[in-house]
Formats: sequence, structure tokens, C-alpha cells
Amino acid sequence: MDQPLHWLALGFKDLARSPLLSMMHGLILAILGGLITLLAHDRFWLLAGALSGFLVIAPVLATSLYAMSRAMEKGEKVDLGLLIDTWTQWQLKLRHEPDSYWSLIRFGILLGLAGTGWVITSAALITLLAPAPIHTPLDFIRLVVLSQDNPLFEIWLALGAMMAAPVFASSVVSMPLLLDRRVTIFQAVLTSWKALLTHPVPMALWAFLLLGFCLLGIFSMFLGLIFIVPMLGHGSWHAYRALVDVSELQERLNAQGQQ
Repeated sequence: MDQPLHWLALGFKDLARSPLLSMMHGLILAILGGLITLLAHDRFWLLAGALSGFLVIAPVLATSLYAMSRAMEKGEKVDLGLLIDTWTQWQLKLRHEPDSYWSLIRFGILLGLAGTGWVITSAALITLLAPAPIHTPLDFIRLVVLSQDNPLFEIWLALGAMMAAPVFASSVVSMPLLLDRRVTIFQAVLTSWKALLTHPVPMALWAFLLLGFCLLGIFSMFLGLIFIVPMLGHGSWHAYRALVDVSELQERLNAQGQQ
């Protein structure tokens, strides 16, 4: 049960070893969160789904954080060039190979579709079942969260949990595994489910920590994300390393950094 806290501690150590590059990821996500809020501030029925859907695609956005932790683990140089290489490794000639770097793109698209699906579902649910139009956070709290006559908030939470649980199970170690080893999307997702089913209680705690810290970052007007995102991203790499035996899997990159 103490392993998730250990992963967080290791994530913090990686953050401390390369603070500027790590927190740059958090800053970018904080800016994106601020832009989402700016664009949808008067449409809270949309904002609630957008911010919660934002969490679904977080494993994709943390890809270069995994690469940084992997480089630190191997004693390799961590610099801006590493981040650029991480996001430019997909070669068109390899796109048809099921275990190529394109598998990260494909899985990222799947998570993006899942996040978009939740945004649409959340917005439709709130607009259809809310007793009055929801425009502001105060409207959401008054008419949805604190409503005594309408179970909308409970339905919204239950539906969100039903959609989030399989996404978490499918992605908790998938992105680091796809980055690190030559595996297909199916192999990565299956491995992620095995990790969850083998260690259900620690993984439930890990999910709670991820959600709790992300909510803390969002409710701090996104400023907390500058620190929280890199800590959780690096920590997720160490969760993958602790949960998955990769000794029989081929490495994604060779010594020259090629696929």
C-alpha cells in the first residue's frame, strides 16, 4: 500500500533533478487549462466536462516526462533535445508497423476520442437534466451539486466514474510501456489491465492520488499544475517500472536513438 507514495517520492526526485524542463510541461498544461476556462467560463455545463476530460488525455501529454525519467534512469543527458526527439520520432515509413512509435499516436488518438466523448456526454447530461440553464460555477453548485430534488450530480459522477475506470485501467502503464518497449497497443492495454487486476488496492490508491492532486492543481487556478503535472508524470514512469517486467521485451530505441 505504500508503493504509490514511493512512486510520488521518486517523481519528486526526478522533478528536482531537472526542474525547469519538468515544470515547463506543467506550465503548458496550466496555460491550456486557463484557455479552456477563458473560452467556456460562461458555459459551465461545457467547462465541467472539458476540465474533467482534460484528465483523460493527461497520460499522452506526459509522454516526454516519461522520456526524461527513462533518461535519468539510464544516466543519459536530459535536455531540450531529448524532448524534441521524443515528439518527432514517428517516421512515416514505419506507420504501418503495429509496434512502431506510431502506436503512441494511435493510442493518444483513442484517449483523445474518449476525452471528447466524455465532454459531449457531460455537456448533454447537464443541459438536458438541469432544472435551469447552467452558466457559471455558482449555477453548477446551486442547481446540480446542492440540489435536493434532482439526482443529476450523483448521475453525473456515476457516469463519469463508469467511463473513467476502464480508461484508467487501459492507460495506467500503457503510455510509458509504448514509449519504452516495442509492443502493440493491444499488448500495452492488456499489460495495463493485468497490473490493475493484480494489485487492485494499491492501484486504487494511485488513482485516488492522481485524481486528488489534479483537482488540487485545477482548483488552484491551474497554478498548482506547474508543479503537480511533472511530479505525477515522473511518478507514473516509476509506477510503470515497478509494475511491469520488461526483461523479455525489445527496447523501443537503440543506442543511436533510432527505432
